[in-house]
Amino acid sequence: MKKYIFIATFFALVVFSACEKLDRDFDTILNINQLQQSFGNVQALLTGLYSFVPDGTLYIDNAMMASATDEAEFASDGARIQTFNTGAWNAINNPDQVWGNYYKGIRQVNQFLVSTGQINLDQTKLDPTPNGVLLYNTNLATIKRWSYEARFLRAFFYFELVKRYGGVPLIDRALTLDEDFSKVQRNSLDSCIKYIVSECDSSAVQLPLNANTAPYVAATDMGRATKLAALALKSRVLLYAASDLFNTTSWAAGFAKVELISLPAGDRNARWKAASDAAKAVIDAAGLPTLGLYRAVFNNYNTITLPEIIFARDNSSSANSNTFERINSPIGYPQALPGNNPSQDLVDAYEVKTSATTSVKFDWSDPAMAADPYSTKLPLQRDPRLDATIIRNDTLFGTPSRKVQIFVGGLDGKPIINASKTGYYLRKYQLESLNINSGNTGAHSWILFRYPEIYLNYAEALNEWSPGNVDIKNYYDRVRSRTGVAMPGLPTTFNQLQVKDAIRNERRVELAFEDHRFWDVRRWMLGVKYFNVPLRGVDITRTSITPAAYTYAPMVVENRVFTSNMYLYPIPQSDITLSTSLVQNPGW
Repeated sequence: MKKYIFIATFFALVVFSACEKLDRDFDTILNINQLQQSFGNVQALLTGLYSFVPDGTLYIDNAMMASATDEAEFASDGARIQTFNTGAWNAINNPDQVWGNYYKGIRQVNQFLVSTGQINLDQTKLDPTPNGVLLYNTNLATIKRWSYEARFLRAFFYFELVKRYGGVPLIDRALTLDEDFSKVQRNSLDSCIKYIVSECDSSAVQLPLNANTAPYVAATDMGRATKLAALALKSRVLLYAASDLFNTTSWAAGFAKVELISLPAGDRNARWKAASDAAKAVIDAAGLPTLGLYRAVFNNYNTITLPEIIFARDNSSSANSNTFERINSPIGYPQALPGNNPSQDLVDAYEVKTSATTSVKFDWSDPAMAADPYSTKLPLQRDPRLDATIIRNDTLFGTPSRKVQIFVGGLDGKPIINASKTGYYLRKYQLESLNINSGNTGAHSWILFRYPEIYLNYAEALNEWSPGNVDIKNYYDRVRSRTGVAMPGLPTTFNQLQVKDAIRNERRVELAFEDHRFWDVRRWMLGVKYFNVPLRGVDITRTSITPAAYTYAPMVVENRVFTSNMYLYPIPQSDITLSTSLVQNPGW
């Protein structure tokens, strides 16, 4: 009996529980051989697999993962995302407990791969006409491509598990109900990394380069797995594999099964080289696409079609809404709700451009900077990505637009209920052209991979094993030199440690609110430094109405908690309880 109970928990009730319609259709089809052999039905199953690709815009109770980092604070005190910040999460209560959902996706991939081998093509196979032969061969090629799309998705799902839990059970075949799942064990971290990389390699060989490459049709195939997506996933996987978290056990003293959380001792330079080679493979395959206006990547309906996007969840046909706008707009705007409030810690990370060729860190102790902390002009010009990402006091926002009033007593400031806790609101991803009062809606595509990440992956990995390599500066500068940003390049006088810090800060700024910071800080093993300290915001006081003038004073929003066991998630306690073979992560 125990093994059957475990099936339900381990796969998050994917076999027996009531699921959404897609899952009911999936299981129905899989249990009716006649339907399983239908080309069209199997195609529908593939579409269903893409539903497991995450959407980070309204991730946990409408909060983004950024609000569980030093990037932001969620304005609603009762939101589950807050348990990450208070340290109250555990193996029973984890607001991001994705274990069951991704195994559900993996199970469906495995069954889908069985289905692709059972499609009945006799009708076209037996047609001797030229059109019949062409259709038969086309269908064969399509089925083959489908299988590699599914394998890419499975690799993606596995990495989503690995970056959270370390080594996890690898299941790459369709399972039967007579198997004893109570003996399922976690595979080593090393075997998981190798498996994911191998699947990326296999998929990259077989998939079209991008959505503009035949047989894909850009108008209908945006968001599908591609060669570049597989190479980009490999780049990210190997970057994480080379980073500190997966190459040490110092944070997990006394943990016996170190192979579950760390790679075998080896040449770190070789791992960093593998990571840089993987990133360069993406670059070589893609060329150098134009990086357009930073803000336009995130705040228009057709984001997914932009040249710098490698892979994204395409919500254009199914998820038109204005929920994201209502949640993240300043609280005084129509129908606004509490949302993700960017932190002063993030705002301070945006550099100050002092000349066309030089920039410095922002410093509140500098009287000139403190007097005009958001200057848009030289010689104290803030990085333009600040205003492209964050709504600050006294700037225009919305349709129809007005100036935002986040000062104390303003339309969008304290003491209004659900006003920003930090003195800032989120602009990135907002479709500002929507008139909420008129009921306007739009699609929000969630970007999983884009080229600036790859360029920074490449620069980071190169700096670790080949400091001084000219490509470090070349690709770091490429991210910062895009139209509308034009921030100075990497100083040639920087040493390896300074370059490392510069690249890390560039990731923080360029990839803000894209679900990188939560994981970057962990893989760098800097959780205590950044997540175990008070989160800061800014108090704003209006000192003059005409002309408008304000004072800005940094302040503490809340104290945050991070302990070393939080570098990895706990395995769900329900699965640990029911399986004698699953080992819990250290400290949980």
